[in-house]
Amino acid sequence: MTRTAEERQREIVRVARAAGSVDVAALAVELGVAKETVRRDLRALEDHGLVRRTHGGAYPVESAGFETTLAYRATSHVPEKRRIATAAADLVGDAETVFVDEGYTPQLIAEALPRDRPLTVVTASLPVAGALAEAENTTVLLLGGRVRSGTLATVDHWTTRMLAGFVLDLAYIGANGISREHGLTTPDPAVSEVKAQAIRAARRTVFAGVHTKFGAVSFCRFADIGTLETIVTSTLLPSAEAHRYSLMGPQVVRA
Repeated sequence: MTRTAEERQREIVRVARAAGSVDVAALAVELGVAKETVRRDLRALEDHGLVRRTHGGAYPVESAGFETTLAYRATSHVPEKRRIATAAADLVGDAETVFVDEGYTPQLIAEALPRDRPLTVVTASLPVAGALAEAENTTVLLLGGRVRSGTLATVDHWTTRMLAGFVLDLAYIGANGISREHGLTTPDPAVSEVKAQAIRAARRTVFAGVHTKFGAVSFCRFADIGTLETIVTSTLLPSAEAHRYSLMGPQVVRA
């Protein structure tokens, strides 16, 4: 049975969200169409903000209706995330109070923070709190609230109210997308509120994220590029693009 373009594109999005990415050649075989037809479908889906195209394929864009789980994030771009986390942790400087965001890259940052001096870490992330709970010299403050199942992090008014009572030296922030036009974005309004409050509470803010985050736009905007002191990513983000972000204020570190 021949599928319509809409049916093909719906199936491509479903496969991309289930597998984390799609391949043009494999889709052409699966859908029984030419590779050029698949490429045309991917261009249409990219225009609608549902996927980002890569060389030979595409991956799904996180949105109000779709968000990858922490378990999936712990399996994608892991070597790149470890390099970024190490470089981000090196920026802690003389900070004594640090916010660490939810997400796998922030969790890796938390694990890379110095253990040889007193440090207070504030987080909404249960995995971050667990990773640091037994760390010598580290005091962990876990923000209360409703726990989101996909990311195991707390949200809602309990979380933001507790955050509002702190003055923090440094916030390590993640995002589902970062773009020069729309700033930092995330799919869930409740998560967006926590991130925005953490940035308001912090003297310095560092964004850390893999190269695929750049140019991606999600549902809820929570910060402008200019509010960031530093952006930490990898050398997979082209230097010319990194320079464009640096012109907006933050230092850009490519690990």
